Amino acid sequence: MRIKPLNDKVVVRFAPPAERTRGGIIIPPSAGKDEVHRGTVVAVGPGRLLDNGSRSGMSVTKGEEVLFSRYSGTQLKLNGNDHVVLPEDQILGVLDEEDLD
Repeated sequence: MRIKPLNDKVVVRFAPPAERTRGGIIIPPSAGKDEVHRGTVVAVGPGRLLDNGSRSGMSVTKGEEVLFSRYSGTQLKLNGNDHVVLPEDQILGVLDEEDLD
């Protein structure tokens, strides 16, 4: 099954929660690691429709790793994977490789 988001919506596939840090420290389940979610953008809508009839550009692109808050968007399961559909403005940030430490 595939989903094509409309307007300024983004489909993100959840990344599994980290069990260890890069340094090897084990993260226990009680550490609050579910407060902020991260995932990979798998689909992006065309952008919000403006009053003049044009579309605003999207800040994220397919394949980027993003952070979003725990209660953002609508969660669903596609092809056996957990996803969330959310408006672009509910994305907290885009991760770089350097940010993952």
